[in-house]
Parts: sequence; structure tokens; C-alpha cells
Amino acid sequence: MVSKGFLEELYAEYNRRECALCDPVKFLYLYEDAREREVAGLIAALLAYGRLEQILRSVAGVLDRLEGSPRKFLLCQTPQELLSACRGFKHRVTSAKQLAGLLCAVKGVLEAHGSLQACFCGHDDPSAQTILPGLSGLAGELERRGGELDHLVAHPARGSACKRWNLYLRWMVRCDAVDPGGWREVSPARLIVPLDAHMWRVCRQLGLTRRKTCNLRAALEITDAFRRISPGDPVRYDFALMHASRDGRLDEMV
Repeated sequence: MVSKGFLEELYAEYNRRECALCDPVKFLYLYEDAREREVAGLIAALLAYGRLEQILRSVAGVLDRLEGSPRKFLLCQTPQELLSACRGFKHRVTSAKQLAGLLCAVKGVLEAHGSLQACFCGHDDPSAQTILPGLSGLAGELERRGGELDHLVAHPARGSACKRWNLYLRWMVRCDAVDPGGWREVSPARLIVPLDAHMWRVCRQLGLTRRKTCNLRAALEITDAFRRISPGDPVRYDFALMHASRDGRLDEMV
């Protein structure tokens, strides 16, 4: 099992703002208003699949279309106007129509609840060990309002590790040099590790899980392992581990 001391060394080395300038989280730094940041962050997180360079281009392109104030823009547009604003967009398998459906869904949630955080908290159970109740509720509302969003909006009920959702929640709930925060009503102790195939392999090598499939059960098991190291902040080392792995810093541990 990896030691807390080693993880803290990685955190000190990598968990710095300058290390995040080639990461999708950088888009959240553009918004001081947490209500604008939560909308920009959701777009950045849900489009965070594929090659990094393509992700950064696509997210920047969408935010440019939203004219610097994504929340304000969505609330001022009709569904037809949002579809027009998305014309010509393409990110891997995500089409302009699907992006417009997502934006319409976000607009609907904002109109119904006032903010994405309010929607999340309205479905959440603060006594639950993890944020799954709130995540499930927010994902479900977007699905109901947005039409065919299956590949964009994962749902824990389908067994998915929900990597992009958990990445989004890490950004919005934690607050340090990398994660800007903004959702003060949610405890970071309840976050789940954003797990993709790469992170799953890293965690298997570090002895944090024995599960042979990268799914929600693996994400929860890995989160439990990190919770034993950092009870109040189990995803504290996520960003540092990912970047250290890409730099080959974990080779000495495996």
C-alpha cells in the first residue's frame, strides 16, 4: 500500500496552479462568480473525454459561444437560439444537437432550482457516506430535460464509475491551489475518486484495489482506501497522482 508520506510529497510537487494550466480545470479559473463557474465547470467536465488537446479546444470553443457568462447566456436564450449557437460544433461523438440538448437541460435545471448546486443538494443526503444521492439526482434531472445524452451524462445506476461527474464535483467542492471550489454546502469528505482506465491501472499497481473492472465499485473501493489515509479529503491526491504517473514518478512504487 502506498504511504501517506509519499502521497504528500507528490501533492506538494504537483498540486500547484501552474501544473493545472494544461488541464480542463483551468477553465474554471476564468469565473469568480461560483454560479458562473459551476456551469462552465460542468461543460468542461462532461466534454473531458478523448485527447487532451482536443478537449481543451472543444471546451474553449463552447465557452466562447457562451460569450463569457455561461449561466447568464443560457438563461437568456430560447432552445432554438441555443441550437443555433451550437451550430458547427463537434467533439468526437458529441454533435451540435447533443451539445444543445445538454445546454437546454442545464438551462432547465437553473430555472427550476436557481443553481446546479441547489439541484444537487435538493437530491443529496448529507448523512450518506458519499455524494452518490446528489450526483444521481442531478444527473437524472439533466437526462430528463436533455434527451439523448447517454454518452455525455453518465449515471451511477448503470454502474459507471462516473469519472467526469466525480471530476466535476472535485473541482466544485474542494478548494486548494488546483480545485477552485464554490460548492460550500457539500463536504469534500464525501467525494469519490474520478476513476478512468488510467487511474484504475495506477491504483491497482499501488495496491488500492484488486477489482478487475474499472467501474463504480472499483471507484468506491479506491475511495475507501484513500479515506483511510485522508479521512476528510479522500480525493486530495487525485490530481497529483495523475500527473506524477504521466511523468513516470510512480515507477519506483510498482
